[in-house]
Amino acid sequence: MWDMKRREFIRMLGGAAAWPLAARAQQAPMPRIGYLSGRSPQSEGPLLAAVRRGLAEVGYVENENIAIEFRFSEGRDDRLSGLAAELVGRNVAVLVATSYSSARAAKEATATIPIVFASGPDPVQGGLVASLNRPGGNATGISVFNTELGPKRLEILRELVPKAQLIAFVIDPGAETAPVHAREILAAAQSRGERILIVNAGNESQIEDAFRTMAERGVDGILYSAGLFFQVHRERLVALAARRAIPAMYEWPEFVTAGGLISYSPSRSEVLRQAGLYVGRILHGEKPADLPVMQPTKFELVINLKTAKALGLEIPPSLLARADEVIE
Repeated sequence: MWDMKRREFIRMLGGAAAWPLAARAQQAPMPRIGYLSGRSPQSEGPLLAAVRRGLAEVGYVENENIAIEFRFSEGRDDRLSGLAAELVGRNVAVLVATSYSSARAAKEATATIPIVFASGPDPVQGGLVASLNRPGGNATGISVFNTELGPKRLEILRELVPKAQLIAFVIDPGAETAPVHAREILAAAQSRGERILIVNAGNESQIEDAFRTMAERGVDGILYSAGLFFQVHRERLVALAARRAIPAMYEWPEFVTAGGLISYSPSRSEVLRQAGLYVGRILHGEKPADLPVMQPTKFELVINLKTAKALGLEIPPSLLARADEVIE
């Protein structure tokens, strides 16, 4: 009898000792991801959904076993440094930066917290990583080399509007990458003996001024530089191009979905899904220094036939055949 009571007493003691440990394990804070974007919450929506898909593939679901803290600069690069510092102060486990400017701000804010970027310009030249294969340091991610796509977009726009005499290249003069974009386009146009008009639009008042200038100069087509400011104001830009009846080539398909004419870009959903995968791998213990910077292999040409019809444009059959998506 005494032995039975003794065994029961020991079992109860063991359970009592184990209970605080289990409770502490349940209350352990889940990893926190810092999400830094130069866009607005609205324009970031499709990107964030892709990041979440990538995270889910490696077992991480927001509000179940990870938390995500968001910071958006609403197209203003000058706010990114402060927002990055805020996230670092929150002791996040990983920083996600969905543009070159936000990646630079994150890199300047911390040399220890892992950073996963989805960036346009060359990350080696930009100082984000030591090399593509072995990034070193605390950053890695996906480079879409968006500046190099400018000449390709110009070529497609020329194919769409073959009689164009003057193409406007619209840039945000405050964007860090604007000079690189402009040099690429001017060099591409010069090699073909074509005329390019550089037009600045870096704030809301300059948007109206830009379209007034383009109308006065009689431009036959618009090519937009890669830039966060334009993504934040995409609906307004699309509406103004329609009002002025000027064919425009955009950076991302979201512009075309909003009524724009045409876009050419890497598959953004795939790029951001890969970013989510990298975040998950880092949370599982891998180091960003050992994860090579990836580059997109899939590119998307998207055309809005309804907009083309409104502009009186006949889409060349060769261009339609190459389109990945046609909006009718």
